[in-house]
Amino acid sequence: MKTLTVKLPNELDLKLAAMARKMGESKSNLVRIAIEHIVASNQAIAANSCLDLARDLVGAVEGSSDLSYNKEHLAGYGQ
Repeated sequence: MKTLTVKLPNELDLKLAAMARKMGESKSNLVRIAIEHIVASNQAIAANSCLDLARDLVGAVEGSSDLSYNKEHLAGYGQ
């Protein structure tokens, strides 16, 4: 398990400590639960790359496969 250091305002730390005592949990476990909840509820935001964002579009277009390097496709472009 990795270690993460988090700075909390004193008031938030007091609230977290009180909740941990009341629930019989550690502060660390409550923070883990909160982070898991945030991550689970925001799966749409979790994409890491352009490919992840456009995965459903990859291969959806038909045409020449050499558009990125064949200069013949640029003939007349911009005129």
